[in-house]
Amino acid sequence: GPVNKMAAHTISNVTLKKMSSNMEIVEALHNLQLTLSKLAGKRIALSFRSATCDLSIEVNDLASVYRAGPLCILVNYTEGNLQICLQESNDADTIWLFVEKELVPKKSCSKFDARTEETSAMQYFQFYGYLSQQQNMLQDHIRTATYQSAFFQNYTDFAGKVILDVGAGTGILSFFAVQAGAKKVYAVEASNMAQHCRALVKMNNFESIVTVIEGKIEEVEIPESVDVIISEPMGYMLFNERMLESFLYAKKWLVPGGKMFPTQGDLYISPFMDDALFAEQSSKTHFWYQQSFYGLNLSCLRGEAFDEYLRQPIVDTFDLRILLARPVRHVVNFLTSVDSDLERIEIPFQYDISTAGNIHGLAFWFDVAFVGSAFTVWLSTAPSQPLTHWYQVRCLLKQPVFVKAGDSVMGKVSLKANEKQSYDIDIKLTNTRTGQMSVNSLDLKNPYFRYTGIAPQNPPGSHHDSPSEKILSQPPPESNISQGPASGGAQIEGGNASLPVGTPAMYSSPVMYPHGSQGEGQMPAVVTPGNLLMQQVMATGSTPK
Repeated sequence: GPVNKMAAHTISNVTLKKMSSNMEIVEALHNLQLTLSKLAGKRIALSFRSATCDLSIEVNDLASVYRAGPLCILVNYTEGNLQICLQESNDADTIWLFVEKELVPKKSCSKFDARTEETSAMQYFQFYGYLSQQQNMLQDHIRTATYQSAFFQNYTDFAGKVILDVGAGTGILSFFAVQAGAKKVYAVEASNMAQHCRALVKMNNFESIVTVIEGKIEEVEIPESVDVIISEPMGYMLFNERMLESFLYAKKWLVPGGKMFPTQGDLYISPFMDDALFAEQSSKTHFWYQQSFYGLNLSCLRGEAFDEYLRQPIVDTFDLRILLARPVRHVVNFLTSVDSDLERIEIPFQYDISTAGNIHGLAFWFDVAFVGSAFTVWLSTAPSQPLTHWYQVRCLLKQPVFVKAGDSVMGKVSLKANEKQSYDIDIKLTNTRTGQMSVNSLDLKNPYFRYTGIAPQNPPGSHHDSPSEKILSQPPPESNISQGPASGGAQIEGGNASLPVGTPAMYSSPVMYPHGSQGEGQMPAVVTPGNLLMQQVMATGSTPK
């Protein structure tokens, strides 16, 4: 009999038929008990027992076991063939699954597979395998132009160097690296977009420089060490999709002192007031108040519906003047961080409130820095900057918290990574003066995409002069409006083509830089697009009007 049994399954009422080499029945044994056992190594044992039978066979090859219909299993072993007949198809399934589990060679589990649900990964790579989705990112001019500008301004970091592109997509960043003088580029892409990337490599005569490697960065091999790692790994709220962990994992191929573009990510968080947004989300639950919906009472689900709607982070943009305090900043240095640092992120905060109102939630946006040898270049998704495909994200509280100017608000944002390539968000916020506290838990994987392409309206109460009188006092349109060649639309003479007519001058300064020009020399201590926004708030002592 078998020895060193490590696990066992037992099935009753089994019929065993011994077969000759030409598959004729030699003997049939009925009412047996079958025990499936795992042995040391890649082996299993099948033991048949009854009052008149005691037979054990050992199997170490999946090719010797066959499924023959819903109730039969065939086994080929050293002394002949056996036909195992079962009473229930579930019993046959149990045997087959056990055999497959123990005898099929196990694929080594990569870090990506260990942290990711299979269905999530499949949907993720299918999504990024569509040219339409790649087009959406490529047409984000701020994103694409800033990457190219960062590479070009720091061309000495690319000239004659070996580059690794993580999550290459169409290969656009790889091609920018070639334009900046790279000697060799390895473009790693796990979706079927790798095929389109190869086509573009060939079309643009980059075959001698760019090598496309199809697969996940955690599962492929790069032939040599690299001088620079490039990627566009940011998701909503910086961390969504968990691609930053793959970006950090790729450092196993980075030479000591090598560069990462981007180099640093800054997440900004600020309390906001938006009665209309809170009312909009809350009113969605009115449907579930109905007590006669086609004769049915739905009202018992109203509470669950309210919680579900508030669990959705809201992806849109907003007017700066809804912010009630200076943002806090959470910094991730990609050169020094490791992927495990991003599994759980704790961000404590304390806000000194500048304007009375109701805190309805927290607003999030991010900047990333490309720290090169010559220049530091910033890409910003701040609400004061031109809009990108990342927009901004707002997370509502379950109950608004009333604050007065001068109040102190404390709390914490917790981000816990999940297997859906996203994060579970927990927010706790307390007004230390009144003791009023509010919390919420949100699912970053399931955001509400609220953006419309329309500029956000001025917050109620933001007009300190009569808007109608302003219109009446303006000179005729032709005297102060000209056609802007860069924007193709109206602009104020001497103003900023990126801003709408009437934007206060204090907002024009950070946006007037060309894309990719925000930064110079070394990593600045405070001069980032996000910090410029902080400084605007601090300069007036209140939220900008």
